[in-house]
Amino acid sequence: MRRLGDIPIRVESAASSVHSTGTIGGGVSAILSEIASRLERFCVDAQPDAIDLRSLPMSPDDYDRLRQILGSGEVTVRVDADGESIIRETGVPGVWWNEHHDRAGETIAIYIEIARVPAMLPVDIDELRNGAQRLRALVSAEHNGTARKESDT
Repeated sequence: MRRLGDIPIRVESAASSVHSTGTIGGGVSAILSEIASRLERFCVDAQPDAIDLRSLPMSPDDYDRLRQILGSGEVTVRVDADGESIIRETGVPGVWWNEHHDRAGETIAIYIEIARVPAMLPVDIDELRNGAQRLRALVSAEHNGTARKESDT
């Protein structure tokens, strides 16, 4: 009878073969195919979609490879609301890489969003109304001479 310690074990990493061969691993390839399918569907029905990357079995190398293949676009948005959210345009039009962090900086969500504009960016109509009211109040105060300059405070 052989002991467990006598059995030879060789560990192979799919991520290392991606880097050494320059090919895309099966998981990353499947995600890219899914992104392409959802982007094509978006062109037909204009319904935004998202893929929750944290729900998929991905290694740090898979994240890096996917980010590298998607590339970088021209827009990066940082939103500070109960933690930092970073929304990055990828090099593929309509495909956004979104990361959300809690107040301690821990990553709580990473997803790919397929949309013209990420859902987090448009301002709610009530917020627009409040903004207009604040501006009207400032204009009125300025007009009536009741506005105080910062140097007066």
